Amino acid sequence: MDVLGIDEITYGADDLPACKKFFSDWGMTLVQDSDAALVFETQNGCRVIVRRSDDPALPPAIEAGPTLREVVWGVSATDVLERFALRIAGLPGFVNDGQRLGCTDPNGLAVRFQVTRKREIEVECAEMNTWNEKNRINQRSPVYDRATPIEVGHVVFFVKDVQACERFYCENFGFVPSDHYPGRGAFLRCAADGGHHDIFLLQPPEARSGLNHVAFTVRDIHEVFGGGMNMSRQGWDTQLGPGRHPISSAYFWYFKNPAGGLIEYYADEDQLNEAWEPRDFEPGPTVFAEWAIDGGIDGNTRRQKNADGPSGKFLTDRKS
Repeated sequence: MDVLGIDEITYGADDLPACKKFFSDWGMTLVQDSDAALVFETQNGCRVIVRRSDDPALPPAIEAGPTLREVVWGVSATDVLERFALRIAGLPGFVNDGQRLGCTDPNGLAVRFQVTRKREIEVECAEMNTWNEKNRINQRSPVYDRATPIEVGHVVFFVKDVQACERFYCENFGFVPSDHYPGRGAFLRCAADGGHHDIFLLQPPEARSGLNHVAFTVRDIHEVFGGGMNMSRQGWDTQLGPGRHPISSAYFWYFKNPAGGLIEYYADEDQLNEAWEPRDFEPGPTVFAEWAIDGGIDGNTRRQKNADGPSGKFLTDRKS
């Protein structure tokens, strides 16, 4: 495998104090706090950097307002960087400082590559009991008070030309199509053997550039719920969730992000290999979500937001 996943992302934002609280509540570790930048890490060392939108060190923005300004992909070895450099040296925005190289994708985004700096880690995850497999014996499933994301799992962008963007990632860096919205969207993974998608490119009817969301991988469905309810308790607004995507099978919960776009906890996505045949889907509500809760769940009542809380100790209690 050449590309192993996302190593680092950088936002340009307007309200750094709000971003500091947001990503801390999200479950990130703050490793640098200065006037120039906030730097957070996930469990495996994947970095999230937030700089001020007017910072001259940032690459140009693909849209107005707070948004993602750069995505850094991790590769397996220095020889991969050397091969990539030969392929993209003539492309717009080409840079190469000896440690990190990249260019500008057809959507205007700064794309970079470096030998991965993420750490190999092991985390304890919930076992799932099914009719055929009883893997959890004499053990309850976990309940999480909050999430501690493992890594940035994927990014999703609105693009002006989905076919040009798909060619860019597949022909230059070896990305592989997983599924498509014909002429509208492309789910791509870094290599044949991997999770359902590492980047999703979506061409809306008005064909514009922009950030849709950044997704963070957590252990299991229980951490999706625990993390989401903690964010709700902290006062952050749900965009949609929890829910489940039929295309990737992943459980999700989306929040509005002061650094730009949306942000997602997700778990239990499909794992694919070279035998997978990409499918075509027509976009629609039931394709996006098998089920989803609008407005989220209140972290205190554990009910849908703005719904009446429980009135007794047990659901079967009758009101007197």
